[in-house]
Amino acid sequence: MTSILLGYDIGVMSGAAIYIEKDLKVTDTQIEILLGILNLYSLIGSAMAGRTSDWVGRRYTIVISGAIFFTGAILMGLSTNYTFLMCGRFVAGLGVGYALTIAPVYAAEVSPASSRGFLTSFPEVFVNVGILLGYISNYAFSFCALDVGWRLMLGVGAIPSVILAIGVLAMPESPRWLVMQGRLGDARQVLDKTSDSKEESMLRLADIKEAAGIPEDCNDDIVQVTGHSHGEGVWKELFVHPTPTVLHIVIAALGFHFFQQASGIDALVLYSPRVFEKAGITNSNQLLLCTVGVGLSKTVFTFVATFFLDRVGRRPLVLTSMAGMVASLVCLGTSLTIVDQHEGARMTWAVVLCLCCVLAFVGFFSTGIGPIAWVYSSEIFPLRLRAQGCGMGVAVNRVMSGVLSMTFISLYKAITMGGAFFLYAAIGAVGWIFFFTMLPETQGRTLEDMEVLFGKFHKWRKANKLLEKERQVARGDGGTSDPDNRVNLLA
Repeated sequence: MTSILLGYDIGVMSGAAIYIEKDLKVTDTQIEILLGILNLYSLIGSAMAGRTSDWVGRRYTIVISGAIFFTGAILMGLSTNYTFLMCGRFVAGLGVGYALTIAPVYAAEVSPASSRGFLTSFPEVFVNVGILLGYISNYAFSFCALDVGWRLMLGVGAIPSVILAIGVLAMPESPRWLVMQGRLGDARQVLDKTSDSKEESMLRLADIKEAAGIPEDCNDDIVQVTGHSHGEGVWKELFVHPTPTVLHIVIAALGFHFFQQASGIDALVLYSPRVFEKAGITNSNQLLLCTVGVGLSKTVFTFVATFFLDRVGRRPLVLTSMAGMVASLVCLGTSLTIVDQHEGARMTWAVVLCLCCVLAFVGFFSTGIGPIAWVYSSEIFPLRLRAQGCGMGVAVNRVMSGVLSMTFISLYKAITMGGAFFLYAAIGAVGWIFFFTMLPETQGRTLEDMEVLFGKFHKWRKANKLLEKERQVARGDGGTSDPDNRVNLLA
């Protein structure tokens, strides 16, 4: 639902802007600001969400996000002028920032390791669902009067936020947040309901207690947590005096979000009609059909990652995804450059190649780094840093999305459209090297295992083997644990 909120806003504003411009008599520049400013507003919400969730809990923070977006949608729907509309846009942006930050955190903390990747990969799936709902809303209300249609389009966005707020009230609180508050009894009940077995529930609780500094033999329902905080000092621990482990995690999470956007996805999704027009497609119906194909490819391939994340692993999907994206961008840039050199000539093969490259690019993106960025960043941060660390990941993601969407036209006018995609391909190649070097495999690992995997870049494979051995010992599969080896890895 939180992803649908963002997707709906993206989809509905693309169509509503046409009617807003006519009704409110605003300029193209004002429309550009109106459409693009949400990314900047969401930064404020994402920065606030981490601290809020440490104070009131993950669940109620999601309720707050729904309430904020509901207010923003109503304000936009009742807008009488551009200034009023921008105020509603600001409030809605705060709600989007809250939602995008806390929802993956909540999903990761509630999910068992066996299905965490499947569940926390949903944001990318449902952003596309939200975009589709936005387009449907555009069409449904386009038959209304000019001054009514666009207000209904925006106001209807309040419905998903109401469903979100009500639905979350029926869901349990995050067991990790409960343990941080010393509420072991409540956390135990949640873990019993959200684990694959009673044994796994006990192991998860033991891991969380260890991370929270609670003695293993302490089993009271309510305990006093030593050094309990509501998020104070987190920024210092993340960025001022990070341990090697935390520094590695921060670089991996922020770098993942950076390369996800910097490799050019928004340029192709938002400006695909311009790309196809450059390739030689001039008929408006054909342009629209090609754009629909892009959206369909993006949605369908997202399900590939959703169902294979917990079977294949994160790294194989990410590395394959980025390699495919780079190859697609190189082919796209080459074909567009050839078209530029033969301006005015009709080259059917170039049109077909451009279409195939764009479809391949969004397909590879949706198979790997699109959904996995949200999964990975939400599962690698230590418990005490998770909410605000994920908030920083969302901030990087939104900033890069805004930069890309507001610079593509200027970029391709300066270095040609083919040159722009060669640039994105170069950034993607650097991203592949970054992923290969910096990202350990986290498939099947508990959130508390991340402390062992990160911090020693070249030892993550050895650490993975150690963790698997300890897991086998805990399950009674044989073998003996080697605590000294684990200590050495943590040193």
